[in-house]
Amino acid sequence: MKKKDVIIGIAILLILVAIIVGIKLWNDKKTGGIDLSKLTPVTVAVGGGKEDFLADEDVVKIIQKNYNLNVIYDSWSNGKIIKNPLVREDGSKYDAMFPSDQRFYDYYKLSPDASKGEAARSRVLDGSLTLNTPIVIYSWDTVVDALIKEKIVTQKDGVYYITDMNKLLSYIIEGKKWSEIGLPEIYGSINVEATDPVTSSPGATYYGLLLSILCEGNVTEEKLEANLPKLKEIYEKSGHMNNTPADNFEMYLRTGMGSLPMIVDYEKSIIEFANSNPDGWAAVKDKFRILYPTPTIWNSHCIATFDEKGNEYLKVFNDRDIQQIAWSKYGFRTGITGGSYDVSQVNVSGIPQQITSTVSSLKMNIYERLIEHLGQ
Repeated sequence: MKKKDVIIGIAILLILVAIIVGIKLWNDKKTGGIDLSKLTPVTVAVGGGKEDFLADEDVVKIIQKNYNLNVIYDSWSNGKIIKNPLVREDGSKYDAMFPSDQRFYDYYKLSPDASKGEAARSRVLDGSLTLNTPIVIYSWDTVVDALIKEKIVTQKDGVYYITDMNKLLSYIIEGKKWSEIGLPEIYGSINVEATDPVTSSPGATYYGLLLSILCEGNVTEEKLEANLPKLKEIYEKSGHMNNTPADNFEMYLRTGMGSLPMIVDYEKSIIEFANSNPDGWAAVKDKFRILYPTPTIWNSHCIATFDEKGNEYLKVFNDRDIQQIAWSKYGFRTGITGGSYDVSQVNVSGIPQQITSTVSSLKMNIYERLIEHLGQ
């Protein structure tokens, strides 16, 4: 064999070795040097609204290193979770599910309704309201100042509360103009922009809050039917609605007070935005205002477990480090009253330590009747 051929052969071998070593180093960096084959695989059917948190590198590493779990997430819509067979593409069952709305969690634990074509369900072993964020209304300094003069909004300890939701709703139903409350620069009638409740879970949650307020916290069948026309009027006055809160929130930030004076969203949205886009947050934070309806309603992402592996996954969310990341980086409160979070840890002012005035999540049949009426 010629010397030249030997040198070429050695060079090729060295290149192959370098590639193999490079792939191994890349995999080690990606997994933190953890051998995934030695971890317990856990499969979870997961609803939207928390994808970035669940994919966070630090969260993944904590789960792998401290709990020896390799979690595989499959995306499911809330509606499909309660209607379709909850199985993976290969036909295997999930260890847990993680929907993004408490009503679907509560409904799944009931027997399936055969008249609606709902599939058989796995038996739930354990579960909890794991990640929580309240409904808030985002607005602007000038708008909030006008609402304070109207005695609709009150400021306490640096936090803005909508203390007269009924008055605000009456202004919307009456078609009162922004100019009538001292805001001639804003065209049109007073409104709070929400995502479409007929097609969007956040929008439905907000309209569920409005229903609870109109029913004075006691949503009976009689009060439901009496207040549906008012909700339909509010819905019709809203005009075009986005289907996702992310689109609504982005439009609100981009177009400003003149286009969207007030929008409905989750508290977590501004915390996540301030962390992921510090320059954008710096540009709006002085004029930005967070309004907490009194009462408000929780959006809760709930875990239901189906076996012991699911139970081990549920324990992960008691981890202090994971709770810290959930709150300070993504804005999820890890408890309903109190919880493992500190508002001083986030770079957003005007957030209360505790949410004390809330209404309970409504049952599925109430939401179904509400959505049916609005969609007619």
